[in-house]
Amino acid sequence: MSSKVNPQARWSRIVLKLSGEALAEKTGFGLDSDVLHQVATELFETRQELGVDIAVVVGGGNFWRGLKGAGQGMDQAQADYMGMLATVMNALAFQDALERVGQSSRVMSAVEMPKVAEPYIRRRAERHLEKGRVVILAGGTGNPFFTTDTAAALRAAEISAQAILKGTHSGVDGVYTADPMKDKTATKYDVLTYDTALEKKLAVMDLTAICLCRDHNMPLRVFKMSNAGALLNIVVGGEEGTLIQQESAVAEVVDQ
Repeated sequence: MSSKVNPQARWSRIVLKLSGEALAEKTGFGLDSDVLHQVATELFETRQELGVDIAVVVGGGNFWRGLKGAGQGMDQAQADYMGMLATVMNALAFQDALERVGQSSRVMSAVEMPKVAEPYIRRRAERHLEKGRVVILAGGTGNPFFTTDTAAALRAAEISAQAILKGTHSGVDGVYTADPMKDKTATKYDVLTYDTALEKKLAVMDLTAICLCRDHNMPLRVFKMSNAGALLNIVVGGEEGTLIQQESAVAEVVDQ
């Protein structure tokens, strides 16, 4: 990991998970250049000020969702492969936004396409991070039937990240007891255990992703990416959004 990490930083290596919709226009489709610039600037400032290694896993729902295709009668594996290609489009757009603000980066894809992205190789990804580059991980896990949330949990474990930060642009600033856009009585959790998230079927990540985080004791924070300075604030110990972690760690937080 980087040797020049600011001591203010809570972690020295993180994975930021961005859905495709987080980069989309207000319609939920395509790409919003202002959002790309805002997110890229947040990453650049966090990287510059704190020296933290940052890998980004991007979704593709602003272009295509495999489940939607499968629901329309497509073979699900075929639909999922189309979704992987959509994540590469987002990764290339985000790389352009990062480099426009002065942050060097590399796109690595689990689906090999050497003309536009490097193949994902764990040790090579780690070398890029150590050299101060943001690594954008596209193509999901490279396998159908697995979400990009699962890819984020898997890659975080592989590269020895210390936390996953899931930035949303849904207008929701964390995890709630119910959908706050539909239920006005919904309340936000400040801290959750993985088991509670699973038992209550809360909209955090899919089952496989949550179990991977739990099994690798990987803290997960869900926050509103559009809040200015949120990413940097979290990395230095801020309490934005909702924190999901092991039961013993939650007990320590509550006791403080």
